[in-house]
Amino acid sequence: MPRSNRPRRRVGPADEDSRADIERMMTGSRTVERRRGHDWNVQPLSAGQATKDYVCPGCSLPITAGTAHLVAWRADGVLGDASDLAARRHWHAHCWRIGAS
Repeated sequence: MPRSNRPRRRVGPADEDSRADIERMMTGSRTVERRRGHDWNVQPLSAGQATKDYVCPGCSLPITAGTAHLVAWRADGVLGDASDLAARRHWHAHCWRIGAS
């Protein structure tokens, strides 16, 4: 029988690498940026993920559903992660990039 050059699928419990891959897929390409002396979690949302309308805090213009944009929230808040996540804001990518606030 000829040898197969295809990689074999792993069978068994999920290992750390696959858990990290799942987390990465769920969080997208979230990064941490330093801005005005604070750390911020910044996560881009694609047009397909944007299902609601928001108002950009940088320019006060609407971000309509179906428009790609960024979500930013404090990464180093004193009140904890839940409070920081509840205070997240949706920004136009350009407004975040130029540092408007």
